[in-house]
Amino acid sequence: MRRRWFLICAATLTLAPASAVACDKADFPVLVDVGHSPAAPGAISARGKTEYAFNVALAAAVQRELKSRGYAGTAGLGARAAAQRASRRSGPIRASGAKLMISIHHDSAQPRYFETWTYQGREHGYSDRFKGWSLHVSQSAADPAGSLRFARLLADRLKARGWPFTRHHAEPIPGEGRALIDPSRGIYRRDDLAVLRSSPGPAALLEAGVIVNRDEELALDSDARRAAIAEAVGEAVDRFCEES
Repeated sequence: MRRRWFLICAATLTLAPASAVACDKADFPVLVDVGHSPAAPGAISARGKTEYAFNVALAAAVQRELKSRGYAGTAGLGARAAAQRASRRSGPIRASGAKLMISIHHDSAQPRYFETWTYQGREHGYSDRFKGWSLHVSQSAADPAGSLRFARLLADRLKARGWPFTRHHAEPIPGEGRALIDPSRGIYRRDDLAVLRSSPGPAALLEAGVIVNRDEELALDSDARRAAIAEAVGEAVDRFCEES
């Protein structure tokens, strides 16, 4: 009986999964890319604020959150590199040695959906037709499987906070028609983005929300929403690091 008990215990130990190795956050550099630049500021919000300004503020919140979680190697793309066109930023991105890159953006809509309104005495374009975040990954990147895995982790955390994702980039019209590679999570395939293809490791582009939507613009321009998005990113990075 004692021999039988010993054999059962030995088999159990053999079959038990190995303990998960703790994520070495100090050796897991994350690059936070600020989309666009002062010279090419991207979309203009419903109240006249540039996408670049939104991106800078959210990227700063994401960097603070990641550093507070122990990712000491977290960095933003240098100001000089960030001011360059995306195609010229490829070198600094490759040289970063990042094990994960997140590119921060805010979204717009096609001109056919715009209307005009007056805000603080000035006329602005807006579209309240669409709202929500989306994620974009490249199948031409260094690690497409890792990129999609991270995007799914982040999408789940954004969804858990009750924020919808937008499907308008999949609409079959000029300027859109993107492939939704995970329709349940709002993840699109974007092989045309040099920023994603340049990453030395997994990479995802986050469109945090639609800033031409007047209500969503106000939410996205708040410290509370930026902190909540940054927290969602931090949770996703934690899980991704643990599984890497």
